[in-house]
Amino acid sequence: MALIRKERSIDAPAEQVWGALRDWGAIHQRLVPGFVTDAQLDGDDRIVTFFNDATVREVLVSLDEEERRLAWSVVDGPYTHHNGVAQVFDEGGGCRFVWTADLLPDEAAAPTAEMMEQGIEVLKKTQEAGAA
Repeated sequence: MALIRKERSIDAPAEQVWGALRDWGAIHQRLVPGFVTDAQLDGDDRIVTFFNDATVREVLVSLDEEERRLAWSVVDGPYTHHNGVAQVFDEGGGCRFVWTADLLPDEAAAPTAEMMEQGIEVLKKTQEAGAA
């Protein structure tokens, strides 16, 4: 099983970044606009469309307000298994954003890591612009 981990220090308050992350249905508006171009809720699931027209169904696994931690699973697409976790930590005047994914098959790791790298960069720019 592949494990991918991406981290960034973000010059924005942890509460702001957590507010955008926890807004499950507005990922395309508040967290990573342009990287995610659409998100539609279907019950507790969300159908996410990315900039490259890839679409996946994500199931919300847990949302922990105290830990500022969100976990989800992609239940279709290129994976036989996917578990994603994103967490926001206070870090001085800003925060640290940590995003991990455990996935199968291993062959999906390289393209997924590339997408996550693009996504976390968009997240950083979006959140820092919102803090300005």
